[in-house]
Amino acid sequence: MAKRLSDSQKKEIIKGFTSGKNLDELSEEFGCTKLTISRNLKKKFGSDEYAYYLNKNKPFKKSKNTLKKSDQEETNKSNKEFSVSKLTQESLDKSDDLNTFLQDGSFMEIAPLNLNIDSESRKDLSSIPIDEIDLPKIVFMIVDKKIELEIKLLKEYPEWLFLPEEDLNKKTIRIYSELKDAKKFCKKDFKVIKVPNSNVFKIASRIMLSKGISRIISDKQLISL
Repeated sequence: MAKRLSDSQKKEIIKGFTSGKNLDELSEEFGCTKLTISRNLKKKFGSDEYAYYLNKNKPFKKSKNTLKKSDQEETNKSNKEFSVSKLTQESLDKSDDLNTFLQDGSFMEIAPLNLNIDSESRKDLSSIPIDEIDLPKIVFMIVDKKIELEIKLLKEYPEWLFLPEEDLNKKTIRIYSELKDAKKFCKKDFKVIKVPNSNVFKIASRIMLSKGISRIISDKQLISL
């Protein structure tokens, strides 16, 4: 179960993130998973601003064997001079063997490797398991006149189009923490209902999965059942 952070810890995490600390550093400092850190940061900044800071704070990994540019150029120059000198000397000493080798047309062709490259999309890390998220106590939903849920495919939400095609074809419902937001997206022949206890989604997750619903959008968060 994800560790709960106090309000003061959340403020310190936000302050550290905006000042340049990455997820690994914050996770170690506050003794919780990177998922918990990223979830709270996404809730504070939103996806776009979170992605900006995440990229900005990405640690720069420098190879231990990396040389300064001037040293590298000098090393390359020395190696080149050594190679030319060695080749010239060997050519003079073994000119007969070299000529024989160059005139020999019997070469063996090596067939290219035919490997099956794993081109599958990387595992989606954008969704949060429903057991690891704290939903607002009261939420709102859009239903039709028969009180049937408004179910859409994830690809119908432009903000999630960056996900793999397999995920975009998953059935999704949307919940709203604010009544005004729900009304804004409510179309004709539909209506907004109030859900007084959001824990109902955790309780009914298996039922929703049996109907093919595997994702919930809550504000700017994507929740997996």
